[in-house]
Amino acid sequence: MNSTGKQEEHQDTEDTMHDAEAAEDVNVGRAFKVSATIISCSIVLIAGVVYFFQQNAKPPETVVTPLELPTVRDQESIVIPQLPFTDITLSAGIDFLHENGATGEKLLPESMGSGCAFFDCDNDGDQDILLINSTTWQSEKQASDSSKTMKLYLNDGSGRYQDETKQRGLDVILYGMGVACGDYDNDGYTDLFISALGTNRLFHNVKGVFEEVSSTSGVAGEKNAWSTGCGWFDYDNDGLLDLFVCNYLGWTREFDVAQNFQLTGGERAYGRPQVFKGAFSYLYHNEGNGKFRDVSATSGIQITNPATDKPMGKSLGVTFDDYDNDGQLDIFVSNDTVRNFLFRNKGDGTFEETGVIAGVAYDSAGNARGAMGLDSSHFRNNEEIGIAIGNFANEMTALYVSSNEDLQFNDEAISSGLGPLTRLELTFGLFFFDCDLDGRLDLFTANGHLEEDINKVQASQFYEQQPQLFWNSGPDSTMEFIQVPPEKTGTDFAKAIVGRGAAYADIDADGDLDILISTTGRTPRLLQNDQLSDNHWVKFKLIGKQSNRDAIGATITLQTKQQTQFRRVMPTRSYLSQVELPVTFGLGQETIISQLTIKWPSGKLTQLENIKPDRLYTIKEEESDLGK
Repeated sequence: MNSTGKQEEHQDTEDTMHDAEAAEDVNVGRAFKVSATIISCSIVLIAGVVYFFQQNAKPPETVVTPLELPTVRDQESIVIPQLPFTDITLSAGIDFLHENGATGEKLLPESMGSGCAFFDCDNDGDQDILLINSTTWQSEKQASDSSKTMKLYLNDGSGRYQDETKQRGLDVILYGMGVACGDYDNDGYTDLFISALGTNRLFHNVKGVFEEVSSTSGVAGEKNAWSTGCGWFDYDNDGLLDLFVCNYLGWTREFDVAQNFQLTGGERAYGRPQVFKGAFSYLYHNEGNGKFRDVSATSGIQITNPATDKPMGKSLGVTFDDYDNDGQLDIFVSNDTVRNFLFRNKGDGTFEETGVIAGVAYDSAGNARGAMGLDSSHFRNNEEIGIAIGNFANEMTALYVSSNEDLQFNDEAISSGLGPLTRLELTFGLFFFDCDLDGRLDLFTANGHLEEDINKVQASQFYEQQPQLFWNSGPDSTMEFIQVPPEKTGTDFAKAIVGRGAAYADIDADGDLDILISTTGRTPRLLQNDQLSDNHWVKFKLIGKQSNRDAIGATITLQTKQQTQFRRVMPTRSYLSQVELPVTFGLGQETIISQLTIKWPSGKLTQLENIKPDRLYTIKEEESDLGK
């Protein structure tokens, strides 16, 4: 076959193949159409069946669940009583002006003083006032200005005062900080220890006139130390008062001036304690005959930083209580920007620091706070002990609460209502006291900032700050501590002040407790308590025999039909300050005291029954008292 024939044959073959493929495509298309039609019909059929059964199916039974509303809690009907205070500072004869030496250099000690005290200087039965002073920095001005001394004001019995500083031997110039009142030689007269920047001073009370015995007694301390909070207590129950003295920082004027502390706009500011070294506190054992032995190094109260082996403490406040109920007074120390110390008395002359284990060293987040003053009490009228600590601005006041058996504390500041109301304030002095004599301990705080110009950089902060009074509404209330508003306290109380130390006493013998607030660089404020309740009260002044004469450390348990109250004789409270020795119980409307039990530091017991209210009782420790 020629080539033309082959080409035609080949062409016929391709045409045949194309026709076959076309026929196959047609068959596939027909099959697809048939399949699609079948699928469509099936879907329609299934949908019809489903629809049919749905239309004929019985509808599900509807179950109705009744709506249960939460139980509405009845609102507590709490009425804060009228608790007015009147500023009687000038009318009472108090004309003191604190000198801190501030001239613009912004040296840190200028911002930290000063303390105050109520005590009976001359044993006439009423409460006198001591106001601690600092002084100028220039020695030539110190020598020429005798007004820059502490001031002693004697009470005439009605709450009016006369300046007798010079007549009583206390016109001494020093850069003073705090005070501790106690009869260290048991002669019946209250002696004075003054903490200072530099050498500390001890004044022996000789029938109402003071003689300085600092160097011969052994408690003067180091010349370059900065001592702050201090207090008398008998840690070994030998009948002689021992002395604890806080030391704040390893401070020198040269180091302070060399630091570039600034607040705003290049202005110099007071230094932060974090940049200064810590310091060891002092513990002095009373040897008798007016002599003391420094047992600081051997007693366990010198705590070092484990990272540097240097002194850790930056101590400002101190108080004493028996936190584990073993009959021995323990020591609580509040520290500024480092952890607080709780020294458990081991009963052999030594102490064990247990602050971290006990839960009082830090805040709930594990941070150290700027702790200032503090107080300790049975504020719930039960076995629980509460420790309140004033802290720096933007840090809540702490309220550590524990039973006195297990030394485990929880900070209940928020749950009690105290915390949120104290966050903004910078709190120095504070104490528990029964303001309205209703049988529940209230809480007072003295507030004030360090920096005069703090408002320039923090809109919520002010140099002068209002004091605060928190009324105790009871542990069963939603908010246990309620801040008393100015319309209840009066404008004299609510007036802002640069508060530091604070103390209480019944200065006019009317049963309720009046307040003294000290300042830095300003005048103090004496507030007379004019609370309007008709509540009853009773007071006790204890005189020890086997125990120390002031009975410091004794506990008093008072029972009435409605409740049992607990108090400890302890003047060392607040910040750099001392409260009166007599112990006040508010009784509310009760007039029958069924039983009074005194446990003396010696371990002896005194029990009395059917005591009448509205009077002061002086009770002496006798040989015939019940044994230990």
